Formats: sequence, structure tokens, C-alpha cells
Amino acid sequence: MARRRFLSFLFLLLAAVSFAGFMSLGVWQVKRLAWKEDLIDRVEARVHADPVAVPANWPRVSEDTHEYLHVRVSGEYRADAVSLVAAATEAGQGYWVMAPLQLAGGRWLYINQGFVPQTERKAAQAGAFTPEGVVTVTGLLRMSHPGGGVLRDNVPAENRWYSRDVQAMAARQGIAPVAPFFVDAARSGETLPIGGLTVIQFRNNHLVYAITWFALALGMVLAAVLVVRHR
Repeated sequence: MARRRFLSFLFLLLAAVSFAGFMSLGVWQVKRLAWKEDLIDRVEARVHADPVAVPANWPRVSEDTHEYLHVRVSGEYRADAVSLVAAATEAGQGYWVMAPLQLAGGRWLYINQGFVPQTERKAAQAGAFTPEGVVTVTGLLRMSHPGGGVLRDNVPAENRWYSRDVQAMAARQGIAPVAPFFVDAARSGETLPIGGLTVIQFRNNHLVYAITWFALALGMVLAAVLVVRHR
């Protein structure tokens, strides 16, 4: 009998600790849900707002405050420093054309000119799709994507890219200073590169996670009630 009481006490103690933990996780997911919904609302507002100048204070640019900001910028491309990033889009398999744009003050900003199919790789690498002279680009501000793609690392020494890591691209080309972000250019007619293919999608499973944690907490309560009734 004493052993049974001791085991029941241990289970009730475990149930109490688990209940507190599951409730804490559920509350945290509810807070995350509110944060994610607010982020989505802010991004929607940025995307559909009139274009503004690219932020000049680069250290203050962050994902939370500037990602997908609708911007406009002017400068001159350096066509011999184009980097191609492997891409899979609604238009098929191919490459993003990442071209450095020199701004009026001498600083650099990478522009994702858009998508080209694999058949146009050599032409894009040679700068065939990167115009000369002063241009004005409108698009969405995106943060740099360092490291590489899924299961594939960037190889700067061979100019092979699987993510849009603008700092690494600039270092390979000897370009500095460069912005820690880039601009996805908007679509401009039906010519290559194809712009305006930015995918704006946020995973928002926080409500499901919150319900799961609260359900587990309720399960611990029910289990504890059954143990007490049995005793």
C-alpha cells in the first residue's frame, strides 16, 4: 500500500510539473501567434505601399523592420560582376541574376534583376541582360541569405551560388562597401530577366501548436484526476 501511495505521489508530481510546462509552452505559442500576425500585416502594408528610397543607415536595417519594403533606387550596374544563383521558380529551373549597382555616393547595392532559364546562363553571366548607364530600379528589399541552399553550400571560389549571399559575392568581386541586403526588382515587361517573382509566404502554425500544448496540459489534469479517484 505504501509503495502504491509513493508511486501515485510521484505521478501526481510529474503531472503537475508537466501541466505547468505545457501551459507555459501554450501561452508562448499564443504570443508567437500575435507576433506573426502583426508581422504579416506589416509586410502586407510595406509591399503595397508607394516605393520609398532605400534606407541609407544600413546597420539599422533588419528583417523585422524592413524585409519586403517597397523601394526605389538609382545607380549604375557593373555588368562584369554578375553572380548567378540557382533558382526554382514558377517559371522553371534557372538562375537569379544578381548584379551590383553602384550608388551615387560610391556604395554598392545588389539587385536581383530577376530570373533567367538555364539556357541563358552564359549570356546572363556575360552581362547580356544587365544594362549600361544610370538606371532606376523599383522592387522589394530583401535581407542577404548567407551560407547556401538546402544541402548545398555556396562555392565563392568557383562562382557557384545557391543562396543570395551578397556579402560573399561582393568579397569575391572586390566590391565594398556593400549593403547587407538586396532588392528584388519588379517585373519590367516580358523580357528577360523576369522580375517580380518574389514569394511572400510565412509559416504560421502557432495556433495549432498552442492547441496541442493546451490539450496535453488538459490530458495531464485528466490523468491526475483518474489517479486520485482510483486512490
